Amino acid sequence: MTKVLSVGGSIIVPEKPDTEFLSKFISMVTKWLDEDKSRRLILVAGGGAPARVYQNAYKDVASTTGLSSKDDAADWIGIMATRINAQLLKACFGDYCKNDVVYNPTLEDIAFDGQILVASGWKPGFSTDTDAVYLGEKFGAQTVVNLSNIEKVYTDDPRKNPDAKPLDTISWEDFRKMVGDEWTPGKNCPFDPIASKKASELGMKVICAGAKNIDNIRAILDDKEFVGTVIG
Repeated sequence: MTKVLSVGGSIIVPEKPDTEFLSKFISMVTKWLDEDKSRRLILVAGGGAPARVYQNAYKDVASTTGLSSKDDAADWIGIMATRINAQLLKACFGDYCKNDVVYNPTLEDIAFDGQILVASGWKPGFSTDTDAVYLGEKFGAQTVVNLSNIEKVYTDDPRKNPDAKPLDTISWEDFRKMVGDEWTPGKNCPFDPIASKKASELGMKVICAGAKNIDNIRAILDDKEFVGTVIG
C-alpha cells in the first residue's frame, strides 16, 4: 500500500527549518510505518521560505538592473530550494529512505527499496504538486494528500474575502475553475493548476489538509474521519 504526501515547503521551512514540526511528523510517520511493514509513503517536498527569498531576490535584481526576469529562471531557483528540503527529509528518515531523492518522477527505473521515498521539484512549468501526481500514478496511489498551512480549501481567498467559506468537498470541474489553467512561479493556491488537470484526467483524489495537526494527518493515513477538503 503506497500513499503520497505533498508536503508544502512553508511547513518544512516557514522561515527556517521547523525542527519541532519535523520531529513530531517523523515520529508519527515512522510509528505508522512500523505498524505494518507493507506500508510505503512517498513524500514530495516544496520550496518554502528559501524558494520565496531567492526568487524575490532574483526579481529585485532583475528590476534594478533593467534586465527582464524570466519565469523559467525563477522556477529553477524554486526547484533548487525543494531539493535541499527534500534532502533534509531524506536525512531525517534515515534507513526508512534507502534511495536517492527523486528529481524526475517520469523516469522508468525509479527505485523504491525502503518504506519512504522522497522527491523534490523536477522542472519549470509547475509546482511539486505535479510531481506528487506523477509519482502517485507511477506507484499506484489513488490519492495525493496535500499538506500546507491551510486546513481546507475555501470558496475564495479568506485573507482577502471575509465571506469566503471552507469546503469539505469540491469537484475537479469546480476546483479548476477556481485555480485556472496557468502556472506562474511562486503561485499560491491549494493545488497547482497543472497538477489539478493531470489528477482530474487520472480520476485521482486529492485531500488538502493542514500540516500542523499531526493527529489529523495520522487520521488521513488511517482512512479515518479528518479535517480537510476532498477534491475529486
